[in-house]
Amino acid sequence: MKSKVIFIDKELENVFHRLDNKDPIKRALIKAIENIKEDPMIGRIVKKKLIPKKLIKKYGINNLRIYNLPSVWRMLYTITASEIEIISVILDWMNHKDYERLFKF
Repeated sequence: MKSKVIFIDKELENVFHRLDNKDPIKRALIKAIENIKEDPMIGRIVKKKLIPKKLIKKYGINNLRIYNLPSVWRMLYTITASEIEIISVILDWMNHKDYERLFKF
């Protein structure tokens, strides 16, 4: 089932749109969004007990998926659903150092 993909807020969406179109991360994000639209389950599932409490508190999420981007960047998203559609919500993207800090590896 196809998914609608949105950003968690306007600020994150604006950051995305301000990225240069030649930026490899922006191109990877565009590809990730296309892939998630086709298959919202494509990202790696984070077990509930491993979801950072910071993200649960900030976004009120109960599921988290990680989509690997080039150069060890990661995109975090969650999936919600209504009776009509599946909505994938992009929460953030980050380099590996920030990712490790968030998940405290």
